[in-house]
Amino acid sequence: MPNYVYMVNEAPVSLWGLTSRERLQRMITRAGDLIFLDDLNALPTNASILLLRGDFLYDDRIIKRLANEENTLLQITTKKMIVPVAAVVPAQLARQAENILAHDQTDQEIPDIQTVHLKDWSSGFQEQLRKFDPPYVLPITPDKQNDFEEHLYSGSYKGVTDLVTKWAWPIPAKWIVRLCVKLGIVPNAVTLLGLILTIIAGVCFTKGQYGLGLIAGWLMTFLDTVDGKLARVTVTSSKLGHVLDHGLDIIHPPLWYIAWGMGLVAFIPPTAWLTLDNMYVMILVGYILGRLCEGLFQLCFGQFGMFCWRPFDSFNRLITARRNPNLLLLTGSLCLGHPDWGLLAVVAWTAFSTLILALRFCMAFGARMLSGQPLHPWLADIGTTIPRDSLAAKTFTRPPLTTTIQSTD
Repeated sequence: MPNYVYMVNEAPVSLWGLTSRERLQRMITRAGDLIFLDDLNALPTNASILLLRGDFLYDDRIIKRLANEENTLLQITTKKMIVPVAAVVPAQLARQAENILAHDQTDQEIPDIQTVHLKDWSSGFQEQLRKFDPPYVLPITPDKQNDFEEHLYSGSYKGVTDLVTKWAWPIPAKWIVRLCVKLGIVPNAVTLLGLILTIIAGVCFTKGQYGLGLIAGWLMTFLDTVDGKLARVTVTSSKLGHVLDHGLDIIHPPLWYIAWGMGLVAFIPPTAWLTLDNMYVMILVGYILGRLCEGLFQLCFGQFGMFCWRPFDSFNRLITARRNPNLLLLTGSLCLGHPDWGLLAVVAWTAFSTLILALRFCMAFGARMLSGQPLHPWLADIGTTIPRDSLAAKTFTRPPLTTTIQSTD
């Protein structure tokens, strides 16, 4: 494993406000405990070093892989040419590796260094973003700056998510992300504003001010998309931001629904037992059980989420009783002049969705027992048993890199 990192060459343009050096330094910080060198002469003689070309854009999975390699030269194919893009070598070979990377000298070999190709490391499934997206190394050119920024932005999106996040927010969120980059606004500031809007929405709901509450609520959900995309395209993250963002996402949804019920001036239950208190209990229990099903699935059956198991589960994620689909129900009921209908709809949809999740967990348990093999996500089968032109693949994956930005195999 390397102890140091050195950048060879410089990209001709910045991407999302970051030079290639700034981007690589931030990626290296996340990849491991490595020291970024500005001068190879400062490299200790007994050290190992990772050399990266700054005029290429790297998938973070490649950086993490390189940070755990030894004696390796990584090559890619671009425009039908083989190009060296990274190397992990001992200190005594650093100058030779630097020369090979800086001048594309693929005809030279480094003794005792294995040469690997990007396709050898191509595993397309990403659990964190719940999508299929093969890793990449792309040559950065000035004429393709917008294409690269679009590639980084679209790559920051989760493949499997709710219908609002997937289809309504991407374009306006990109405008705001670009504005935040221009103004120097950090992701944690966006998250903090989202927290304030979360509280405002809840207070408005309890007072029956549903219109104002929904405006605050929808703005919060929009910013919940913005902060994550801003963090990913600028390679900016912090433990506080991670805890605040994910903690907020988990805690506030059922509290909003309860606050909505508290704001109802008059409520006539369709049946005597369906009181507001009972509905609050059903919302909390259903929400908690649903989250437990998801957590237990990942704990018991593999390092991937329930919504990535089969295409059905991914389609179910679009509409399952999470915050955004439930907000649609509440918004629709207010438009009809019956906010009480919205609460009833949330209770019913939460109960139904939780039942589906519990059923899928039982089915996964049965499949695991029958096969005797670990379960694996359907997204990992795209291009083999799952055709790339299938409805599921088209819905939950972005298309392969176009010829305007194509670089690898």
